[in-house]
Formats: sequence, structure tokens, C-alpha cells
Amino acid sequence: MKFCSSCGQPVVQRVPPGDDRERFVCEACGTIHYQNPKIVTGCLPIYEGRVLLCKRAIPPRAGLWTLPAGFLENGETTVEGAIRETREEARAEVSVHGLYTVFNLPHISQIYMFFRADLTNLSFSAGPESADVQLFEESQIPWDELAFPVVRDTLRHYFNDRHAGAFPVRVGDIRYKER
Repeated sequence: MKFCSSCGQPVVQRVPPGDDRERFVCEACGTIHYQNPKIVTGCLPIYEGRVLLCKRAIPPRAGLWTLPAGFLENGETTVEGAIRETREEARAEVSVHGLYTVFNLPHISQIYMFFRADLTNLSFSAGPESADVQLFEESQIPWDELAFPVVRDTLRHYFNDRHAGAFPVRVGDIRYKER
């Protein structure tokens, strides 16, 4: 950040009084600019035990499979965002059961929230951000072609929980590891 969004003057990085970390601060108007994690929300759409996946048509990870998800917009709830993303990416309508997985990715300042949902019908197709959309049985999941670790972990939890007959909310952390 270089300029204050309140007054347009340059900002500096410093620890504001009473805080414990550096923030962008405008010395002209006094505005403290907090930067917080982005929330990504999406669905785990199910139809008769099969999972709906989207093949990404855009970066990052174009050509790989994912659950329909994206950044939460201002003015919407996490459930509304998950339903909207499912409509946008898979042209699919869902009925949401509830929160299923939450993943913290502190190295990229993101929080992922996936909701278990039922497809309400089989009318789905690729939206502008998807090259393909398909239903997969557990044995058909393209595990080596999944776009993100959060998708892999959500799918593993789902299939394990389905066999167990219970779907608790799962919370996990995915941290960057240098190679």
C-alpha cells in the first residue's frame, strides 16, 4: 500500500499506539489501514453420493479440478457466497446443509469455508471460469489433478465421513512448507 484510501496522502508502516504489529498508517489524516485475511467460500455439491467438481479455466491452476468456490463479496453471507460461486462456476443450484470444512492458510492470508450441499437437479454446466463440470464417484476422483490442498482434504474428509455416517465440522491449518 502506498497511498491512503481516505485522503490520498502517502502512508508509512509503523506500529500504532496500543497495537502490537506494523500497519499502514496515514500521517496526514491518522487513518490506520488494517489488512485482514480474505475469505474463500464454496460448496461440496453432492448428488446421489457423487461429487460435482469444476475444471478450472483460469489461473491459478488452470486445467485442474476444484470444488466451486471463490472470494466472499461484501454484503453477502458465507452461505450466500457459496451458493453464488456454485452458480457462477458450475451453473448449478444447491441446497446447503451447513458448514463442513474450514481451513486456515496463514501464509497467503486466506480462510476457506466449504459447505456440504445437495444438487437440487442435474442441470449444471461450465461457467466462464470453468472448462468442464462433472459428477465423480469416489473411485473416479482425479486425486493427482486437484487444484488445491483444501479441495483434496475436504474430499478426503467427505468420503471418510460418508462411510462413518456422520459429518462433523472439520477445521484445519495448511501452512506453506519450503522445499
